[in-house]
Amino acid sequence: MERQLLIISISLILIVGCQQMGVVENYNKEKIVESIPINNTLQHENKIITYEDIWEYILSNNPENKEAYINERILFYMNMHLKDADKFEQYLNDSYYFIYYVIKELEKEKLPLELALIPYIESNYDPFSISSSGAVGMWQFMPKTGRLYELNKTWWNEDRHDPYRSTEAAVDYLKYLYERFNRDVYLTLAAYNAGPTLLSRRINQNKRRGLETDFWSLNLPNQTKEYVPKYIALKELIFNSEKYELTLPEIPHKPVVQKIIIPGQVEVITLSAFLDIKPELLYKLNAGYTKWASAPKDQSIFYIPIEKYYLFESEDNPFRDTNQINWISHIVESGDSLWALASKYDTEVRIIKQINYLNNDLLSIGSTLLIPLSKSKSNTFIPYEMHIVSEGDTLWDIARTYNLEVSDLANMNSINENSYLQLGQQLTIGNKNIHRNIESKKRTILYSIKQGDNLYKISELFDVTIKSIKDINNFEDDTLMPGQIIKIAIRAF
Repeated sequence: MERQLLIISISLILIVGCQQMGVVENYNKEKIVESIPINNTLQHENKIITYEDIWEYILSNNPENKEAYINERILFYMNMHLKDADKFEQYLNDSYYFIYYVIKELEKEKLPLELALIPYIESNYDPFSISSSGAVGMWQFMPKTGRLYELNKTWWNEDRHDPYRSTEAAVDYLKYLYERFNRDVYLTLAAYNAGPTLLSRRINQNKRRGLETDFWSLNLPNQTKEYVPKYIALKELIFNSEKYELTLPEIPHKPVVQKIIIPGQVEVITLSAFLDIKPELLYKLNAGYTKWASAPKDQSIFYIPIEKYYLFESEDNPFRDTNQINWISHIVESGDSLWALASKYDTEVRIIKQINYLNNDLLSIGSTLLIPLSKSKSNTFIPYEMHIVSEGDTLWDIARTYNLEVSDLANMNSINENSYLQLGQQLTIGNKNIHRNIESKKRTILYSIKQGDNLYKISELFDVTIKSIKDINNFEDDTLMPGQIIKIAIRAF
């Protein structure tokens, strides 16, 4: 009945024209609802309390006990959710894999746990989210703020998309804002949305005029005026779900993902197949990896569903000590340099030159380079042929057979040009011919469509044609949906 009355009330507001989709400049400050009941009865000294449900934990450990002011804007957002209870439940459930981690990070910094509601408003807990203004990830970091909190971007990864790195940065930022604005949650939220500089300026303006400096009294941008009402509406519905006849999704108060460390570089599709989970889920849990694989480092960090962790404890785990990806091809373009390519692909100039038999730093536009995706100092991952020395073989004869310089062949095998060859000796042959058919050697990878993606952007990202993307996916038009998984045939080994 209460829920019905709430919906009826907003309908009446709409009829008389007092409620519009735009911003209401003058908020109704009349207190309609008393303070939100915070259940602290389970918190006793010298007694360990176990919370199985994430919502119960937030509610029982929330230090804020403010009076809730339900004005027409808050009421509007409450009714938006109440009109479709099932959709609201799914909306909250989208945080399933991340909200526990968010809460624990807030807890470390002794911040109100209710701040875990912010990513719902920012992105609906979507790590792939990209706004029209360029804000990225679950917490919607702008590039400047991201760099300030050491959220880095490389060719391989974007920390603002990473649910865990971005959460750590967001909590650090919130701690700063919370302390700067006298531990006022509403002002903290306003600063998060509009920026602390602007908020301080508006507070100082009110002080000079002898006006109140609480959130409701400040002259703020329209978006910020709406931000806090959205937050209060969400908090009211969650903290008083029974009152509004809402069913909150079952999200356990325990880890649901497990951090794993894998040697070398790992392809997302390979790992998802081993785990027997959908690649969409693995992409979501590891959204910081913006390509089809992790970066070519000594080790890769992945987060996986905790129920799949047992697979990494088995003897059949193929990811224990192997680098899963070795090569990608790169077609030299105007402006390319060995230093730039080494930086882009996170390798070394020396290795690129060695693999591609480059005697100097000059690059030919249109030529294809093999880029090793590992900083391994050994030849373990170098494509090669082996020549078994037979009777009568000389280094000169072998070099001529494989179209190599004697000096190159000697260097590859760490021998002298005049060295005596033994029958049965194995010689490594760097295969220049591998470049001849490189265009025919393609690797199909999967890519998760992110907000703002289009075919042109994806084609530039992976250095493929739009036509090839459409052909392999049987696309009849250019329509792409966020979260959609598409195939891409990349030139790689």
